[in-house]
Order: sequence, then C-alpha cells, then structure tokens
Amino acid sequence: MESLHNHKIHIPLFSLFFLLLHFSSLHFLSLAYAQPDKYFVNCGSKADVNLNDRVFTADSSSGFLCSDSEKSRAIESTNQSRNLYQTARIFYNQSHYEFTIAENGTYIVRLHFLTFSSSVNLSSALFDVLAFPTVSNFGFKLLNNFTAKNSSNSALIEEFFLAIGPGSLKLYFTPKGSSFAFVNAIEVFRAPLKFSPQNYSSSFPLVLRTTYRVNVGGQNITPDNDRIWRKWEQDDIYLSNSNSSEDSRPSSQTLIRQSVESDGFVGADNDFVAPDLVYLTAKVMTDGTNGLSKPFNITWSFNVSADARHLVRVHFCDIIGPPGNLVFNLYSNGNFIKKVGGPDFDFSSLYSPFYYDFLRSNGSEFINISIGPSIDTTTNNSFLNGLEMLEIIEGPALSNPPASVCNVKGPNKIKVGLVVGSVIGGLSLICILIVGILFGLKYRTAKRVETSEWSPMPAFGGGSTHSRLTDGTIIGSPMNYLNLGLKISFAELQQATNNFDTKLLIGEGGFGNVYRGTLLNGRNVAVKRGKRDEQGSGQGLPEFQTEIMVLSQIRHRHLVSLIGYCDERSEMILVYEFMEKGSLRDHLYNSNLPPLSWKQRLEICIGAARGLHYLHRGAAGGIIHRDVKSTNILLDENHVAKVADFGLSRSGPLDETHVSTNVKGTFGYLDPEYIMSQQLTEKSDVYAFGVVLLEVLCARPAIDTMLPRDEMNLAEWGMLCKKKGFLEQIVDSSIKNQIDPSSFRNFSETAEKCLQEDANDRPTMGDVLWDLEYAFQLQQTAKHREPHEDSTANASSAFVLPNVQRFPSVSSTINIDDLALPGGDELDTTEVEVFSLLRVGDAR
Repeated sequence: MESLHNHKIHIPLFSLFFLLLHFSSLHFLSLAYAQPDKYFVNCGSKADVNLNDRVFTADSSSGFLCSDSEKSRAIESTNQSRNLYQTARIFYNQSHYEFTIAENGTYIVRLHFLTFSSSVNLSSALFDVLAFPTVSNFGFKLLNNFTAKNSSNSALIEEFFLAIGPGSLKLYFTPKGSSFAFVNAIEVFRAPLKFSPQNYSSSFPLVLRTTYRVNVGGQNITPDNDRIWRKWEQDDIYLSNSNSSEDSRPSSQTLIRQSVESDGFVGADNDFVAPDLVYLTAKVMTDGTNGLSKPFNITWSFNVSADARHLVRVHFCDIIGPPGNLVFNLYSNGNFIKKVGGPDFDFSSLYSPFYYDFLRSNGSEFINISIGPSIDTTTNNSFLNGLEMLEIIEGPALSNPPASVCNVKGPNKIKVGLVVGSVIGGLSLICILIVGILFGLKYRTAKRVETSEWSPMPAFGGGSTHSRLTDGTIIGSPMNYLNLGLKISFAELQQATNNFDTKLLIGEGGFGNVYRGTLLNGRNVAVKRGKRDEQGSGQGLPEFQTEIMVLSQIRHRHLVSLIGYCDERSEMILVYEFMEKGSLRDHLYNSNLPPLSWKQRLEICIGAARGLHYLHRGAAGGIIHRDVKSTNILLDENHVAKVADFGLSRSGPLDETHVSTNVKGTFGYLDPEYIMSQQLTEKSDVYAFGVVLLEVLCARPAIDTMLPRDEMNLAEWGMLCKKKGFLEQIVDSSIKNQIDPSSFRNFSETAEKCLQEDANDRPTMGDVLWDLEYAFQLQQTAKHREPHEDSTANASSAFVLPNVQRFPSVSSTINIDDLALPGGDELDTTEVEVFSLLRVGDAR
C-alpha cells in the first residue's frame, strides 16, 4: 500500500525540481515586510471604500484604467448602501487596467465579481481575463469564457499568484462576441512570502490559480481573520464518507511556530502561511462507534480540471497527542504520497504547525486526498488541519499584448511618431478596404454573417469536409459504425440558428453553447456547438463521440433522442429535440415556475427510472449513464421525463462487473464507493438517482453551502432525517398535503435503499422502477385526494392498476411501449445547468 506510485505522472524532473523548490520556499517571511506595490481598486466607483483595513480606491480617479467612454462605463446597484460590491465597471470592448511593478516578486491578484441588481443584467456577461506582465513577452488567460453567475448571491473572488518583474502588469477584460465584461474590484499586491513557482528569468513563467482553500475540522474563516485576506471554507462538503471522521475539539493553546525544514516538511513559522485558526482545529478518525469494523481512511474529494496539473499543500498540527505517538500515511487518488509522524519525526511536538507540498497530475476530474493509519503503528488515528489546491496555468499562452490607447487625465502631448503612424495606418486601411470591396464584388456569393465567437469557416479546418469521427474509437467501438444518416450540414445549422445568433442562446456548458433553432422542416431543436479551444485540444471530442455512439444506437420514450450531428471541418455540433418544459430542476427550486404536484413528480421519477433501467438492461451490452442528476432529466410539453446527457457514459456488460475509470460526475450525486475505488458500476447510477428522489421530495439542491453544516449534503441530511423519523418535516411544503402516507413511506424507503453506502445493498434500477410504480399506485388508490393533485396526461398515466403484489420478475422487464418512440431532449456535460432555460420564450 505504501509503495510509491507517483512514477505514473510524467513530468520533467527539472521543471518538477524548480516547481517544488520554489513552492516550498513559501514559508520564508520577509522580516521587514511591506507592500511596495499594492493596489486595491473599487471599480466603477467615484468614492473610496475601506474593507478589512484595505482602502479600495475609485478607479475613476486612480489612473489605472485604460479605456474610453465608448468602451466602458460605470454602473451602480439599485441598493445604495456604501460597500465594495455596489458598483462595477463594465466593458463593451477589450480594455485593461495597468499597474506599475517596481520590484521582483510573486504577486497576488484577486478579481471580485458580484452580479448585483442594476440596469444591466450582469449575470449574462461572458468574457475572458488576460494578464500580461512585462517579465516576458507572453501573457496568460486567467479566466476563459467566464461568467459570474452564482446561485448563492455572494461575490465570486478569483485569486492568482503571478511571478512579476519590474515594469507593469496589464489585466485585460475581453468580452466574448456581442456580450460584455465587468469587474467590481481588483487587488494586486506583493505576497509577503517568497513565492516563486518558477524563476523570473524563465521565458515561460507559471501562474497559479487558487481552486480550493479549506479549513479542515473548523469553521469558515473570513478574510478579516487572515493576514493576507484569504477565505478558508469548511471541509464537510468534500468528505467522501462523513462517518469516517469527526472534528477534533478546538484547541486554545498557543502555537509553537518553528522555522524548520526536513524531508519536504516545512515549519509554518508565521501566520502568513495559515492563520492560527487553521492549525487549532482538525479532522480526526472516529473511535469506532460509527459502526466501522476496521480503520477507515478519511478522504476528501475535489472536482478539478482533468487537463491541468495542481500544487497541493496539506497543513498539519498535532493538537491530539500524546506527542510522537501518531504515524499515518498521506494518499492522493489511492497513491501513497508521504508518511507523517513517528518518534523520529522532526515535527512530533504538540502545537507545532507544519505543511507539505506535492504536485498532482492524474488526468482525472477529481483529486482525492486521503489520510489513514500506517502499518508501522498500533495507534489507529490520523489528522489533517488544512488543505490548499492551486491549478497551474502554464505558458506560453498568448503573444504580445494588444495595443491600446489609455484615456488617462493629463496634459495632451502630441508625438510626431504617433501622427506619422496614424497617417500611414489610415492610408493602409483605406487601401485594404478598396481591395476588399473589389474582391468582394468579383467573388460575391450569398450573404454570410460572421458568428460572434467563432468563425463559421475556421482557418485551421483547411476547408476539408473530412470527418474526424471515422478516425478514432470510443468505448472500444470503431467510430465508422456511426449512423451517418444523422449528419446535418453546417450550412443548415447556420440557417437554423440565424448563424448562431446570441439572441437564440439558451444555455452554456463546458462543452459549448446551446442555441434554439428551427430546421428546414420546421422542427424546433436545441443545437449544442463545441467550443473552438475544446476542439483544438481534443478535450471535447470523446464526449462528442460518446454522445453520438450511445444515442444513435438506442431509442426509448424516456431517453433523449439525437436529431443529428455535424462534424465538418473543426466543428463538433450535436442537435436534439427542443424540450418545452426544461429540466426537472427548473420545476423544483430557484424558479418562478408553478410547483409540480406530487402525482406529476411520481410520474417524472417513474419515467426517468424507465429510461435508466433500459440503459442498464435493455441497451446492447449495458450502458452506465454516469451523470444522473435533476438537470439531466428533461421534460417535454406534457411533462414526460427523458434522461439526457450521455457524454460521460460508459458501456460494457454490467452483470456482476465493474469498469475501472477516473472518477467523473457531479458533486452531491457521486457514489461514495465509486469515489474511493474508482470502480464504476450501474449501482453508481442508482445512488445518484436516490439523490434525485430526495430532490423531488424536498425541493432543494443536492449540495447547498448556505445551509448549516449538517444539512449541506442532501443525501446525508435526508438519510439522517429518515433514520430519526422526521423526514416528513423537510418535505416540500407545496406538496405536503397531497401525499398519501403509504405512498410517502414507499417512496422514502426507495430513496433510502438507493443511497446505501455499500453498492451491493442497493437495488437495481428495475427494482427502483417497480417500487416507484407501486408508490404511484398507492397514491392513485388513496381514499382522500386533493382536487388540485390531478396533473396533465403523462408518461405514467396508464399506471391506474388494481391492487397488485410484488413479483420479482417485474424488475427485469422492459416496457415495449417505451421503445422506438420519438424522443426529444437537450444536452449538457458539465455542472453548469445548460438546460435551465430550454423553454419556449426564455431565450436570451
């Protein structure tokens, strides 16, 4: 178990040496620390604001902003209170802020975003943020296709570490297409720690983006309790198994900070490394009263970009004791990383904080961090106090920064070179226009409008209509088996979407944007167009191929139907039937739509269960969906449920077998056993469907960080309520008076069976389907029903049956009436709710 497996990560030793050497030097504190270059900007404001001992200067008078009145403007919130997030600067064209940098060093850059209520819908902004330090001729794309949508209505703060030399730092805000960019506040200041991810003389310095900063075993730590204004969040929502650990008793002892370094471990000799509050709390292993028969590793799971490398910092401080008695191991995704503790360990004394850094690059969308007892000890315990994870943004990424003219107040100075350059540039432009017009008149064809984000005929496509789908394989199947009869020309899709008009944009996801369209035959469709950067790197191609392979071979009333696809040149486009009522999630919470009745909810669950049961048992070879969630269950005009989004699906025989694979899916729905073992089975879909059942019952999301710690995770909270006998107290108030007690009991027991931690204890989807049909029958035959409970005709309206008994054979059957029916559905392969607006009239 302790053999080193990190040799699987192919990283140049020289780069690794530099990376870890400089990252480990973060603990050194400049004793005479001062911030020679520090900038705090209140964007879009005419007044300064004080926040946590920082004075944010109004950008209207700071001189940092390089833009003119035609490119940007300031807006204010309808709430006139004075704080940092009541104003913003919006940009209609590329503009930038420029900051003077006097000294070498690593600088922290924080960008603040809040979509407050104003005259402009800030949540519709879509833009990139670029950074160009003059230490090199290359810049970096800090944020790509960024949108500041946030369901919690709190500010989004993006934090970066940049190695910068003397000169300037330019931060460009670049709107995408016809959209705009915005920012509420900017921080740029030199880190108080010697933090250099790579030496300054390198042609391609690295940039780090903070993805997670977690106070393990403790409460949230706000920026005003951190010396450099960092936010530390609670760890509970990242725990794979909450029964494996418990919070230690917070310590009130004074920390013994030491400037010591040994075998990669570094003493946290000052509170710039991490506040005392981080080291005075911890997660420790449970004492066995939780029902676990043997020591159990504590595991935290974090969703990350599969294509990026990450620096991971783990913080330790023994506040448990006795000193030198604990020995445990640190793992990442099951691979042994480091042994911690022991009598000869240099950090064995109590209340002495230290940390350890390592590089992680595993090609998975999840990084799991685990701690567990070593075989070298008889003390079955381990602890962790804090964790930080930073994504490495590697260069070179961008060429020289674009030229721009700053509208900075000051004396007007006209330079001869500028005048001459302007004249020559103007004459050149006129010549180019004349040549262009003559060329256009000679070769003019039908009118064609350029798309806002991509060129319809990308240069790197080479003008070829060659399809990449016949070149590769997916899930072990040759791509030449694709149904080529589903191919739709790019020209037709251009016409269907008015050349991908942003006014028809109805959703955005990691794979691409979704547009409402109308084909030549008058059929309404949803068109998902892959992003160019995805296509160039090949990142989106596997999902594109998988979706086509799965949906071109199956047909079911309760599965989305693929209308067609386009693979001309560099394009990856999927076309689905337009779904009138949007996603199930839209009708459960955070929506102004009328609530679904209990009968409707049962019918929708039954329809989705039928679709999943067909995938598992009726489709050739068996298919595991792998991303079951309420946003991937879509509703047509009659509220018929259809399961969508097969980009992460895996195929293969499912009887008593598993598929070893990197963990993919969505937080809150992930099977704990799958996270731990990385072995995927159909029971992982069953677990996720159990979470959906609780969503339907309680009308709340799978993860809600705004709730108290015990209630954040719906699956854990729902099962705790069920165990204690008060599950009915968290049922959606709009349906409480509609549910028959017998139907409720059967439905809740079904959800409980789906959410068993051991996959072997969970039912099959066939069993789940039978139980839901029975819950529906109990509801239908109830003596007392509310007049408003009746719903529109639906997929399960034929379930009005006489009293029935449970026959085991029912679970293994497929309803023939459900097969080979035209279906419609939409698409989304990320956590972003692409289909939340797939309803007529809601296009933006």
